Formats: sequence, C-alpha cells, structure tokens
Amino acid sequence: SPVNLTNLYSLDLSSNNITLDAGIQITLPSLQILLLSSCELKDFPHFLRNVETIMVLDISNNKIRGQIPNWFSGMRWDYLLHLNLSHNSLTGHLQQFHYYSLESLDLKFNALQGPLPSSVCNMSSLSLLDLSNNYFSDSVPHCLGSMVDLSVLDLRRNNFTGSLPSFCEQSNSLRTIVLNGNRFEGTVPMSLLKCDGLEVLDVGNNVINDTFPAWLGTLQELQVLILKSNKFHGPISTRLNSSFPVLRIFDLSHNEFGGSLPAEVFENFKGMIKTDDGDKGEIEYMQPQSYDGFGNVMYEVSVRLVIKSQEIQLEKITTIMTTIDLSSNHFEGVIPKTLNDLSSLWLLNLSHNNLKGDIPVELVKLNTLEALDLSWNRLTGKIPQELTAMNFLSFLNLSRNLLVGRIPQGSQFNTFENDSYGGNLDLCGPPLSKKCGTSDPSHVPQPLEEEEEEDDESYFFSGFTWESV
Repeated sequence: SPVNLTNLYSLDLSSNNITLDAGIQITLPSLQILLLSSCELKDFPHFLRNVETIMVLDISNNKIRGQIPNWFSGMRWDYLLHLNLSHNSLTGHLQQFHYYSLESLDLKFNALQGPLPSSVCNMSSLSLLDLSNNYFSDSVPHCLGSMVDLSVLDLRRNNFTGSLPSFCEQSNSLRTIVLNGNRFEGTVPMSLLKCDGLEVLDVGNNVINDTFPAWLGTLQELQVLILKSNKFHGPISTRLNSSFPVLRIFDLSHNEFGGSLPAEVFENFKGMIKTDDGDKGEIEYMQPQSYDGFGNVMYEVSVRLVIKSQEIQLEKITTIMTTIDLSSNHFEGVIPKTLNDLSSLWLLNLSHNNLKGDIPVELVKLNTLEALDLSWNRLTGKIPQELTAMNFLSFLNLSRNLLVGRIPQGSQFNTFENDSYGGNLDLCGPPLSKKCGTSDPSHVPQPLEEEEEEDDESYFFSGFTWESV
C-alpha cells in the first residue's frame, strides 16, 4: 500500500541491509536529507522521482551497477546541495546534471569513463569535486580553474590528459588539488601563486615536464607537495628566505632532478622543526573539511606511504608525519647539514642518487626519525656510532654504498639485518657474516670511480625503498 510521510524531512538508514522494491509507492513531499550509504542497494531508489525538495543525497558504498539512469540525471532538484554516489560500480559517460545548486559532488571509486563535460562548471557553487579512481579521459575543462567556490579538486587515478588548468583565476578558494595518477603534461601553472590558501598539491605520477617550481614556496599554507614520478628536471633552489614554512610532506622522487641537495630549501622547512610547545601530548591534524555543517559530507586528505614494501594508508596527516623523499633522481654532492635541523622529521629517503662523502654524525639530531634510506649512493667512511642513539629508528637501509669498518651496535641497530648493509664490501661485524680484523687477499677495495650509466639505470627499480604514492 502507498506510504505517505508528509512531514519527514530527514531519513538515515545507513549501514543497514535493506531492499527497495522498484514498485514501492512512497510519498515524501518534505524530504531534504536521505542517507542510504552501505545498505547493499542494487538500484537507484525509484521513489526519488517524486521527491522535489532533496538537499542531501548519499547512496554511496552500495552495489549499484551500470549507467546512471536518465531519469536520475534529468531530475530538476533545484535545492540539491550534496550528492554522493561514490564506491559503487557505475559505468558509462557522465551525463549532464541539472543540479546547479550543488556544493559537493562525490563520484569516487566507480568505473565512469569518457570526458568530463564542461557543464560541470555550471555548478557555480561547487566547493568539493571528487572524481578520483574512475576512468575519465581527455583533457580537463579549463573552466574548472575559474570556479569561484571550489575548495577541493580530487581527480586522482583517472586517464586525464593535456595541460593543467590555470587554477585560481577568479578566486583563491582552492585548498586541495590532487591530480595524481593521470597523464597530465606540460608545466605547473604559475596561476597557482594566486591560491593563497592552498594546503595540498599532488601532481605525482603524470608526465609533467618542468623545472622545480620554487615559486610555490610563497604559499604560506602549503603542507603537502608531491611532484613524484614525472619529468621534472634541473636543480632545486630558491632565493626566498621564507619558502615552504609549513610543509610536512615533500616528495620529489622518481624525477630527473640534479645538482646538490638543496640546503637552503631545507632550512626553511619550519614545519619540520620542533617548537617549544611541541611536547604537550597533543597531536595536530590537517582538519577534515565538512560541507554540510553536520559531518555528513566530509573530505579528508589521504597520503599513502610504502615502507619496507608495505603500503600504509594515512587517512589523517599529523604534525609527526613529516617526510622528505628525494629518491631516484640525479642528486650529487654531500648530505647537507641543514637536514639535521629538521628535528621532527619522520621519514627521510635519499636513495638512488649520486651522493658522496660521509654519513653526517649530526643526523642523530633527527631524534624522531623512524625510517632512513640512503641506499644506492656513493657514501664513504664509517657508519657513525652516534646514530645508535636514534631510538625511534625502525627502518634503516644503507646498502649499495662504499661504507667501511665495523657496523655500530646498540639500541635499534641491534634489530637491523643484512639487507640494511648489503653491497658494502668493506663493512664488517654483525649482522654480516664477515668478521672485523680479517682480510681477504683476493678482495679488491671498492672503487670510487663513476660506474657506467647502465648500472645507474639498473638500480633505479631495485633495492629496499619506501615512497609516497
């Protein structure tokens, strides 16, 4: 029999196993909020055809397959502010929506494909656009860069091509830009200088061909900068005295950067230095962004790190999760001492470069460091005994260098195995089988000459590494 719920304005049945009969007759003339996430739904709720007042609609994390039905795309929901269809199995091209009042649109983790229609820019109040983990292709409508209220743009893991839009042309509302895992090319647009409130910029895993965008250092709110796995090249330098003051995650790995490690850049990373009030037992997080005022529509920045071949999903970025990854580039010279001032650094990866000289004893000042990877370089000398005072160090990789002498013992160093030191023929002592004080008449000291280029290429994809993804 027909169900008439005249005064019901909010209905939350999330996380229940329910079945909606396509022929069910429900009249909800006042319904404004409908939350049906994680309900095992297999179809779009047909009773929505008769709802005109909907403002918040969440049918995410269900088992809805196939294309978005025409009746749904054609609805004239003039009051709809928040639409979440994420974590389903939606396919086909994205049709023109007529929801011009939308403030958030979440379609992540589906199988949608084809170009993103430029009509998305007609949603002039849109603040959150999350299309991540789909199969969208072609170039991004450049009008996205001119949307005045857009705060979060997440297009990661699609097949978008072409150049990046000129962001913040009309306003500086953007706080998060995540474009990782596409095929964007060209350069990083200088218009980002206008994005005064930008906190996260992730353009990793594309084919961007550019030099280091040092000018991004003027963005006083930038906390996450990921440029990994592109075609960035040249040295890293900046003439600014206050560059990247609150940066927490700095990932330039798997590019073609060269020259010396940027000592003058590191010394500006104030966000990686402990402050006097840093030991109050309180952990600060990058605050998730709420879009409906009630916590039903949220966006939280996530970063994935791979440590010892195990992927860790960081759903929240805290002040202690500070990382520098410059691995798999062409950096040369010595490890700069300015790194030692980054007293709250959590992960440091300088592997697969051409670094020379000793391991600085001053690294012991990084007393919160949990992972240190200096492998596949040309570091020489002894491993400083003082590093055994790094009590939080749980991962160490010094393999494939030119290190000599006895391996230090004590504290965390007693937990590291052969893999941490392999390929250093002149190291001795536990955990290696080679004893100190013994000599092998057939052993030839390790050369300091440059290896052939083919060797440099071969080790880029081997070894024991971690990386931001």
